[in-house]
Amino acid sequence: MPAAPAALPTRRALLRTAFTAAVLAGTAAALAPVLRARGPRQTLTPAPLAEETYRGRHIAVDRAGIRIDGRPLHVMRRADGSYLSGVNHFQSFGTPLELARAAVDELGTAQLVAASAPHHG
Repeated sequence: MPAAPAALPTRRALLRTAFTAAVLAGTAAALAPVLRARGPRQTLTPAPLAEETYRGRHIAVDRAGIRIDGRPLHVMRRADGSYLSGVNHFQSFGTPLELARAAVDELGTAQLVAASAPHHG
């Protein structure tokens, strides 16, 4: 028995295919300059916004937070724009650097410890 001839695509199917191709080409053309303008992702740690040695302790303030001797200090931003930390949560400070200095004063020679995960049970 001879094979049935292949059905030709309908006009609607041809128009749909052409329209889809045109939309995809237009989208690719519109996105090309944006994708070309993107630089490579930076995988290095950004430079600190402020860095100093205070009372023998290294303080680094960057977009990710505050570190004292390389250990993170938990910082909270208040609604009025001031800052407070877990080391001294009864007093607010105008800048992250002021907050870090106060934390060093409060810590003395003690080191910051990593916050533990909350216990559920």
